[in-house]
Amino acid sequence: MNRKQKYKEMAIGFAVGIIANTVGVLLYILLFSDLGITETFTAAVEAEHVGSLLALGAVLNLVAFFGFLKIRRDERARGVLLATILTALVILYYKIFAG
Repeated sequence: MNRKQKYKEMAIGFAVGIIANTVGVLLYILLFSDLGITETFTAAVEAEHVGSLLALGAVLNLVAFFGFLKIRRDERARGVLLATILTALVILYYKIFAG
């Protein structure tokens, strides 16, 4: 696989990781919150629980990561891992600077 194709596969995996995290957050809000999506997110910001909300959403990244590994799409799995690391850095930011 050439370098350009490798980065393209990683970018696809990164996009899947970000989308999976977003869908995970939305699913968590829809399943476990009595409030709407914007109200829940606003309440999470006020209660300083945005990091926890993002961490719960990142659980779907596990499915994407191991799914890509199972079908031997290692570069896409690497992209999902990069998206997960970015999410962890965002959570760290919220824990340190917003808390």
